[in-house]
Amino acid sequence: MISNTNSMFVGKHFLIIDDFQGMRGMLREMLKSFGAKDIDMASNGKEAIASLEQTKYSAVLCDYNLGIGKNGQQILEEAKYRDLIGLSTAWIIITAEKTSDMVVGAAEYMPDDYIIKPVTEATLRGRVEKVMAKKTALHGIEKAISVKDFARAVALCDETLGASKANATDLLRIKTGLLLNMGSYDQAKQVFERILAERDVPWAKTGLAKVAFYMGDAVTARRLLQEVLRENPAYLEAHDWLAKVHEQQGDLDEAQRVLARSTALSPNSYVRQRSLGEIAHKRGDLEAAETAYRKSIKLGEHSILKTPVAHLGLAKLCSASDNPIEALQILKSVGKEFNDQETNFHAKVVEGMVHRKSGDYVAASKAAKEIAEIVQREKNSLPAEVMVEATQLLLETGNKEAAESLVQTIVKNNHENKNLMARVNEVYSQAGMVEEGQNLVENARQEVIEANNRGVTLAKEGKLGEAIEWLRNAKSMLPNNKRILINLANVSVLSMQKNGKNDTLVQEVRECMEKVAKLGADEKWCTQIQNALDAIQKSN
Repeated sequence: MISNTNSMFVGKHFLIIDDFQGMRGMLREMLKSFGAKDIDMASNGKEAIASLEQTKYSAVLCDYNLGIGKNGQQILEEAKYRDLIGLSTAWIIITAEKTSDMVVGAAEYMPDDYIIKPVTEATLRGRVEKVMAKKTALHGIEKAISVKDFARAVALCDETLGASKANATDLLRIKTGLLLNMGSYDQAKQVFERILAERDVPWAKTGLAKVAFYMGDAVTARRLLQEVLRENPAYLEAHDWLAKVHEQQGDLDEAQRVLARSTALSPNSYVRQRSLGEIAHKRGDLEAAETAYRKSIKLGEHSILKTPVAHLGLAKLCSASDNPIEALQILKSVGKEFNDQETNFHAKVVEGMVHRKSGDYVAASKAAKEIAEIVQREKNSLPAEVMVEATQLLLETGNKEAAESLVQTIVKNNHENKNLMARVNEVYSQAGMVEEGQNLVENARQEVIEANNRGVTLAKEGKLGEAIEWLRNAKSMLPNNKRILINLANVSVLSMQKNGKNDTLVQEVRECMEKVAKLGADEKWCTQIQNALDAIQKSN
């Protein structure tokens, strides 16, 4: 090869991932001829992740098919999920694979380019140069994001856009993504609308639908997403969000139809297959649920995104089909593969349900006793939906007192969640305790409402310090109640607007908003609180 160095390659660090030694060697020699010196190589997913954990690379050249273990898509998936690469890292898929399933699936994780084998020196050089030139402008933005200075990152997007329009689409996507993550929905809406005023862009209209969804306008969100899909039937993100909107509105039939269409377009998405399984299961379409769950489990074998949802769902289906042996085998494998508190608790609940369904009342009662002990210790850290399932098992095995205690925790932490309240009432109805369940739910709800209203009243009376202390106490007892978290954050902001910035309150507001985000996006209040907090910090 004739050496023809270029400053684009000099001083940069490259990683080549390919399972064939000959291909790795050829790509390395090409990069050397362009002027690159720091070049690492990996032959499989395990080696690649280890390298990415140790080194910040300028560019990664990754094969798609890597034999046993992770494929190229799953390495990119994990690298992004774990922040092993940033905006300024160029990721190029190099593959002989041309099937639509691969291309569509890999495209969802947005590699910067594809090169189809065989690779020529001219093609490699031209494509790598082009991608790395675009990435150079993103270094400052990436640095701001890495220290969670999202407002600075947005400002840098604007500065870069003002200097040059060469990278405008990427910068606008980064900017709007940051605004959505910050909860700055009004600002994001303005940007999306400006983009759409110039031309009809699918990602921008989908972004506008996200804003509508987050701000509680599901009707507008649905209309926008349907418009996107009429013009762009293969736009997968719009399918996913439309399914989410239908599910939120309680239209599970339509949610399943949308997900079925999107899995037909991209059948190798672990997350989408899992979602399809969950929706079909809720609808009672057990055949479709089983197919989706089994495919999801297979696809998730080497994925960083895998969760126990599909395994636990499949165990329930096996039990419903009078196949307790496979159900218990699946639960045993879940315990080995996902060894964490939440999963172990859920698996124990399903195990009790399997034994109950198969008629093994001794084993079911033993599981219920263990569940009651866990609930007593950990009830505020367990997911609400799983606790509802546990309530059903406790009632069916005669643990009425433990069930009542559990229901009080569920209701008090989720008193505004109508769907969850309906599920609790349904469980008591199935147990022949309709009135008792209704009274239990209503009494617990009123107790929270009164406590929350007391904090709000104190704030309205100008007693902000007392209101903060009252709501802090309520939060300590009900750490997962979104309304209490939001009100505590809001009153803390009001206190700082009156008395000046307080580092303790700033941290408390952040923690409340982070917890609310984990529990699920919550209306315009989150945006208003975040904007007010930003203003307080800027003024100081």
